[in-house]
Amino acid sequence: MSGRTLAVVTAGLGQPSSTRLLADRLADAAATALRQRTGEDVSITVVELRDIAHELTDNLLAGFPSARLRTAVEDVLGADGVIAVTPIFNASYSGLFKTFFDVLDEGALEGTPVLLGATGGTARHSLALEFAVRPLFAYLRSDVVPTAVFAASEDWGASGAQGGLSRRVQRAGSELAQTVAEREPAASTHRSVVDDGFEDPIPFEQLLARG
Repeated sequence: MSGRTLAVVTAGLGQPSSTRLLADRLADAAATALRQRTGEDVSITVVELRDIAHELTDNLLAGFPSARLRTAVEDVLGADGVIAVTPIFNASYSGLFKTFFDVLDEGALEGTPVLLGATGGTARHSLALEFAVRPLFAYLRSDVVPTAVFAASEDWGASGAQGGLSRRVQRAGSELAQTVAEREPAASTHRSVVDDGFEDPIPFEQLLARG
């Protein structure tokens, strides 16, 4: 079946949140540009981290991912492109945002096209995209598009068709679409989360022998 998939990871805490609003606009721009480039259907899956916050904490503490967490991670790792948007707290990404990406296996996002976005109260927080968020995905060895989009509170009042935010959103969406279109569709099989210890269990007889 012909088609591409985009996964949107949004770490907004409110409902509704400006972080989710920015994520939706980036996804719409990227999907529209990707359809125009490839002529293929584009599906969008949104992962709201606030909805799986408890599962993320439980997984870090106990090492056992819930079914809902597994599904969320598989949606991200199985996508052709990822849009990751975080609120900026104390000049960096949110703890919830970082926790989700800590769950992934090492190298799971290697080479994956990623578009970065962030929201904050004032434009003075915008540099956090470059000195905090982008280095995180460089460490993950993702293929991050050049344009990252920051939306401050004042941007929403000037975000019409000709607004500065709209122009940045369209440019970033086009860059992600170009990067995704240049690649083969994502494989359907990925390791999803940190090994829970049960995928390749030690035979019971060996455990008894260790005693």
